[in-house]
Amino acid sequence: MDALTTQILVTIAAVVGTAGVWKFLETRLRLRAKRMKERRENSDTVQFRDDLKERVKKLEDLLTSAAKEKDDLRQKVLFLTEEVSTLRERVVHLEKDNERLRVINPIKRKRGRPRKRPK
Repeated sequence: MDALTTQILVTIAAVVGTAGVWKFLETRLRLRAKRMKERRENSDTVQFRDDLKERVKKLEDLLTSAAKEKDDLRQKVLFLTEEVSTLRERVVHLEKDNERLRVINPIKRKRGRPRKRPK
């Protein structure tokens, strides 16, 4: 073999070998990254974080429902306050009518319980 053929064979072997080495290293790095990712996903810290996320979600839902319930109760209180005010006004008017009727129709009242009439 002459020097030129040897040089060509060495160059071809180097190119093929270099491509193979790079492919090997690339595959090795991918596998290592995949393993590290799996370790991170399965670690206690990640599980704790996921648990905290679930708890926060539940608390947000509870807060939303509590706010809605508070608004409903506030509306009920306003309605009941309005009803009490209406009933107070009605009582005032009824007391005035009662007093007016007492003045118009005076009745002699006895103190104590009235006696039952014999049959």
